[in-house]
Amino acid sequence: MIDFHVHTLLSDGELIPSEMARRAEEKGYRALGLADHVDGSNADLVIPRLVAVCRDLRAVMDVDVIPGAEITHVPPPLIAALVKHCRGLGAEFVMVHGETLAEPVKAGTNDAALKAEIDILAHPGFLLPRQARMAAARGVCLELSGRKGHCLANGLVARQAAAAGARLIVGSDAHSPGDLLDQEAHSRIARGAGLGDDEVEKIRENAGRLWAAIRKRRG
Repeated sequence: MIDFHVHTLLSDGELIPSEMARRAEEKGYRALGLADHVDGSNADLVIPRLVAVCRDLRAVMDVDVIPGAEITHVPPPLIAALVKHCRGLGAEFVMVHGETLAEPVKAGTNDAALKAEIDILAHPGFLLPRQARMAAARGVCLELSGRKGHCLANGLVARQAAAAGARLIVGSDAHSPGDLLDQEAHSRIARGAGLGDDEVEKIRENAGRLWAAIRKRRG
């Protein structure tokens, strides 16, 4: 299991990073990406703390705990600069909270995110064909969400990604320990979006490729 979309109490999750990492380790996770919600008000506070604790945890645990960021409800003109700022603070991956059907995300967020240097566009909602093509061209992963509400457009996202050749991953969007996925739940989310066994395996490979890229950047 590799999951890049997990929150801690540094934003709106229930657990401190150490406990969330331990819960994931117990489930046999190989890598756990902590992507707390950030905007311009808290990125300077959240990301350096995640960087420090993730460095300490992965030195002594069997799961690679990765510091990231989820840029959330930020106006589209501010997204690109904030992505760069998050990376400068040490975020090893950056995702943007896409135009989910469950929340009033500002129109234009998906486009602004895909034009920035992000790794993942989370729960992008009514993803357009041209946006899927942009994701494919830029190597951005499109997320199939395991979270209630955010999952409503998973089928559409899967179809657009397949047509464009864009990479898909599954993210739990876990806020509590009970939200962490096991292999069966991970597969059900992908199959529920209309994907077959080969495509489910491809999703796992995509997560592995992103993890490998992160470790390469880490050095």
